[in-house]
Amino acid sequence: MSNFHKRRALSYISFVLLGLESVLHADPQLSSWFTEASTKYARIYKNTADRTAGTSSTTWTGQTLPTYAGVHEINYSPSWIYIRNSGLAPYVMGPWNNPNFPKNQGTVNGVYRFPRIPTFPTSKTLTGMGSIGFLVDGVSIYNTADGFSYSYANSKDASPVAGIGPGDGIWYRDAWPNERGSFDNTQNHPQPSGQYHAHVTPIGVRYLLGDNVLYNESTKEYSENTSTTVFKHSPIIGWINDVLPLYGPYGYSDPLDSTSPVRRMISGYVLRDGAYGTANLAISGRTSLPKWAQQAQGKINPLTASQYGPLVSTNYELGHFSEDYDYLGDLGYTQGVTSIVNGYTIRFDLNQYNVRYCKTPEFPNGTWAYFTTITSSGSPWYPYNVGRWYYGSPTAGNSTTTTMDADMPLTRYYKGATSTSETWSSTPVTVSGNTVTLSWNAVERGTYQVSTSSDLNSNTWSDVVVTPNSNIATMNENTDTAGTPKKFYKVKRTVTAPYDNVGY
Repeated sequence: MSNFHKRRALSYISFVLLGLESVLHADPQLSSWFTEASTKYARIYKNTADRTAGTSSTTWTGQTLPTYAGVHEINYSPSWIYIRNSGLAPYVMGPWNNPNFPKNQGTVNGVYRFPRIPTFPTSKTLTGMGSIGFLVDGVSIYNTADGFSYSYANSKDASPVAGIGPGDGIWYRDAWPNERGSFDNTQNHPQPSGQYHAHVTPIGVRYLLGDNVLYNESTKEYSENTSTTVFKHSPIIGWINDVLPLYGPYGYSDPLDSTSPVRRMISGYVLRDGAYGTANLAISGRTSLPKWAQQAQGKINPLTASQYGPLVSTNYELGHFSEDYDYLGDLGYTQGVTSIVNGYTIRFDLNQYNVRYCKTPEFPNGTWAYFTTITSSGSPWYPYNVGRWYYGSPTAGNSTTTTMDADMPLTRYYKGATSTSETWSSTPVTVSGNTVTLSWNAVERGTYQVSTSSDLNSNTWSDVVVTPNSNIATMNENTDTAGTPKKFYKVKRTVTAPYDNVGY
């Protein structure tokens, strides 16, 4: 291949990349979705031994055919954004210390739509079970609870195996301390129907987006980078059903000054251990609810004896229940202001919904936004992603054909999986001696036909079949440079292996 043709190919790639960059910064409601891996199969580690060996699987119990990962279609109108996704992450999921396996959620999610403009009602809506939003990689976001609560009559927690129903609905089990043994290394897990989801800071997608997370190739483990003191603003990692963005844990110190230092955002919730003016549950017992929980449950203090929770103990440590946390705003402290109350000095960034109004890189003029919350050591901290209520009106949800028809015509922003258009890799052409190597980004399990010609005459093309083993397909060709001073190449996908296309 002549230098001219190599330069032309590289110039074309540069043009495409520059064009993509201009699009990606246009509208964060569209551009923040992580689509780079939608041509890859979803994968899991079935067990710890597989993870140690780095052996992942594309089929498993309940997923008999491979399917593609993440968000694979985005459409929009002036009023709504529509996404299709498998609900399966673009990184390797698992293993879990539970019997559940993830499954393509195309039949559940179908088409999920978000309103373009948030609204903020005076009366807030409690978050419920199931998806309260989606991470930008298409994985569901769940609230803080695991769906069960303490049963006073049975003197124990309700649970999936307790056989006593859901519990009293007063002392709700927090998912992080009660279920984290079943979380994988990305801090997510699947529920019985196969919906893979995040209750706490989703460290896997944060790593993909470059948000101060480390990954150990040897142990296959993610961790917060606690050794650094210099941070960049977290990216948007998800969208909640009230169409407010969810950011990682790092934001500007001054919410309205994008030149101020970036630091970890501080939750407005503290354990009820006697500090900051909270009740000390280790002394008083679980005989009262924090103010926010009284409002959520429609109850008042003091509770009756039949509404008590268990004593703080090894089996019921402080933090076992969501109601073990107090919101500092209910104790006289003010969000965003260094306050001294009861002899304690504290400053917190996020309100009881886990939201603040601030400038961000994507919203330089300001937006209401959720931030995922962690401790200084990197551990998840209540309320993790979203408080007990949505801050805005949660009008997002599954969309039927009828509602989509009413919003027509839609504009397509992205279509991936097998419908994507292949692109050249970052280095599309290399020449070493008499060997020319072509590289392009391929759909997994796609078969390609590479055609070559020395003069672009339709009668002189010769074909080579290429079946890539990864998402970067390559073809090597030995050529006599002296005898063939130039050559032209074209690539066409000819077939794709069968896959689980429910929801595509």
